[in-house]
This record gives sequence, structure tokens and C-alpha cells, in this order.
Amino acid sequence: MRAIDKVEVELSVVLGRTNMPIQQLLRLGRGAVIMLDESENEQVEIVVNNAPFACGQVIVRDQQVCVEIVRPVGADGEPLES
Repeated sequence: MRAIDKVEVELSVVLGRTNMPIQQLLRLGRGAVIMLDESENEQVEIVVNNAPFACGQVIVRDQQVCVEIVRPVGADGEPLES
């Protein structure tokens, strides 16, 4: 096994974003619904170590929520040429 195979990275999927006043944030509790700036069918941002990596599509496969990579992006968040 190569050394690079053991390197761990943090991978996040950003479903959407929103802004809200701190007072509203502090009132959030269990079951609260936070409205995001994206619709359910829009592509999501895949981030690796806080840097844009790809755009993806949320899918459900065998009762698991998954993200399918649609296209890679560069460090600037712009799509890479294929």
C-alpha cells in the first residue's frame, strides 16, 4: 500500500446556504426547518479540505442518500475543461 493511500481528507457536501439573524439562530431547536437558497433538484457543491472539488447531484440508492459527481471544478470553483 502506497503512503498516499493512507492520507485522509475532509469531504463535505454543501446542500445550500442561507443568512439569518443571530437572534433567529439562537431560537432554533429540535425539528426546526432552515430554508436554503437551493431547490431540491439543483447540483450540490463537493468540498475537500475546504476547497471546491466538484459539483454533484444528490441521489437515493438502496435507501441511502448519495452524491454522484457531475463535473470536477478547479480551486477557483470554475468547471474544469474536459
